[in-house]
Amino acid sequence: MTFAITPPLTASQPSSAASAARLGRMLELSEWASAGIPLLSNPREIVTGLHDRHLPGPSTAVVAVLDAEERVTASASFVLRTDTPDGWDFRNALLAQLRRVIPHDLRLRVPVRTAVLLYCRDGEQPWTETDGAWMWGLRDACTLHGLRCGAYITLTRDGWQVLGEGRGGRRPYLGSRPDRPELSGAARGRFNGNVAARTPRRTAGGAVEARRRTAAR
Repeated sequence: MTFAITPPLTASQPSSAASAARLGRMLELSEWASAGIPLLSNPREIVTGLHDRHLPGPSTAVVAVLDAEERVTASASFVLRTDTPDGWDFRNALLAQLRRVIPHDLRLRVPVRTAVLLYCRDGEQPWTETDGAWMWGLRDACTLHGLRCGAYITLTRDGWQVLGEGRGGRRPYLGSRPDRPELSGAARGRFNGNVAARTPRRTAGGAVEARRRTAAR
């Protein structure tokens, strides 16, 4: 007769499983580039408009909803800092913001509005694990809110870049000030929705502490 002895679980095993699950909730740049994300006709205008309105700092995410003509109907900015980026956390944060600023489109057979994400970070890399987690979170949040998943854009001190497309520019950049005190008439037409911003921050204990500010045109 043969007896099998099952070794006790070590502390590293659950940790390894959690790490594997977390890594599964991020998208590689090649996966994102081949996902059929709709191209923005004028990404510079979208980026400039969101930057001028929210003036985002490091680790700030700006999520915006565009109508069929690429006008921004709603947007929100928030900060969510973490040492272990997880698409699940990012998805929940994005979904909370979308639910606050705009009704869902789950009753529609085909999404007519698109959500895009502008994320501010340091570094020149074209892709990081944090970017991959945000991509996964944006895609999942869009599905749960009845939206099309749109572009993922990074804003660094060197400028902005639409990941997966290769399009970018030097202005605006992280830390820059608006070139204009007020949006132009054409841009105002594209930014005609209410804008809400909420800033959740992780405390030392890992909890999320929320600060909220709201602005409407």
